[in-house]
Amino acid sequence: MLSLNRQSIALISDHADPAAVIGLEEAGGQNVYVRHVGENLAALGWQVDMFTRKVNPNDETIVQHSPHCRTIRLNAGPESFVPRDQLFDHMPEFVNSFQTFQSKNGISYPLVHTNYWLSAWAGLQLQKTSGIQLVHTYHSLGAVKYQSVELPAIAATRQSIERQILEQAECVVATSPQEEQSLRSLVSSSGRIEVIPCGTDTTNFCLTSKPEARAKLGLSLDEKIVLYVGRFDPRKGIETAVRACALLRARGVENFRLLIVGGSSPGMTDGIERDRIEQIVNQAGMREQTTFVGRIGHDALPLYYTAADVCVIPSHYEPFGLVAIEAMACGTPVVASDVGGLKFTVIPDETGLLVPPQDVEAFANGIDRIISDDVWARKMRRQASENVTQRFSWTGVAIQLSELYRHILAKSIMHEQPWSFRTSKHSDVAIMAKSRVPLVKANK
Repeated sequence: MLSLNRQSIALISDHADPAAVIGLEEAGGQNVYVRHVGENLAALGWQVDMFTRKVNPNDETIVQHSPHCRTIRLNAGPESFVPRDQLFDHMPEFVNSFQTFQSKNGISYPLVHTNYWLSAWAGLQLQKTSGIQLVHTYHSLGAVKYQSVELPAIAATRQSIERQILEQAECVVATSPQEEQSLRSLVSSSGRIEVIPCGTDTTNFCLTSKPEARAKLGLSLDEKIVLYVGRFDPRKGIETAVRACALLRARGVENFRLLIVGGSSPGMTDGIERDRIEQIVNQAGMREQTTFVGRIGHDALPLYYTAADVCVIPSHYEPFGLVAIEAMACGTPVVASDVGGLKFTVIPDETGLLVPPQDVEAFANGIDRIISDDVWARKMRRQASENVTQRFSWTGVAIQLSELYRHILAKSIMHEQPWSFRTSKHSDVAIMAKSRVPLVKANK
């Protein structure tokens, strides 16, 4: 539902469908980010179209999330799942489909916010042909990812585009100071960066009763619950969590259960990883203490966080780490890898613990510290929830992005150089009257 009184903007998320069911192949933090950013920007006065690639012929082409926010699925290659590292060849068709949609519907997007490097390439092509104002969020950085894995064939292309988008976009949004530091040290010293974190739905993820959550899930009140939430991906470090729990068991720690929450698809990469993790569980003698919960709805996820005594996030790298703030919002302390944005979201000894990635003993020690000290755990439970509520609401994130967009569009209208998001002194009312850009003010 378009409105003549709203400024249309586009969010591009080529492989991560904002309307997808979270937990399926390729559906994770980026999907959540784009969906919530889009919906909250619409609530602030924008007309938001979120573009992604159609992966199933039975999927609706347009999904209306709210009166002024929708997902639009474009044709780009086969209407089936294609691994991310094989999608680049289909991106020219994605751009053509995007331009065709604009032309057929008479829509012009003065600002496009791209997500992930493949979408960045699309944005750069649109920038060449239509003069859009381009904003980008990385979600994952090749320069970091490729430090610990064998380089795929697409690596050089990806890293070149990641450098190009930083230097040529109007602004790059880093989700943590740590990501900003990585961009400057590993990608380029040029380009504008603003730090705006990810968020969480603090009405859905919030502090509630642990006994009630366990009763609804059929979990014992006597067991200590260790929780992992996320995709089955080697980079998520599930193996570390399993081996850490096996080490605790070998030390004589009893009466605890590891819950692994996340979906998988047979024959796809996440299904292969789940099979590998199940083998490790069996080899480590952890079958009786481990439950593979499978994929669950996002609305049921708070029950699992609330029921847990500790949430483990053993990722090899996380630009931000949505699971951490979701868990902490529900009052669950985390034991997380001391990497990337997790250094920003987790406050050691107050909301959780940070330990070296892939360090089984360190994770075991961290889990043991929390589940064996009820007084400290209760204190962290309260502190964690309060901290997330204050720092990471989606409304707050959207307000910051909205302000950034307004300054960028105001600058493009006024043709002023240089500009500064933090210190800009434009006459907002006059500029917004000319441009139809919504003037949004946060409620105090």
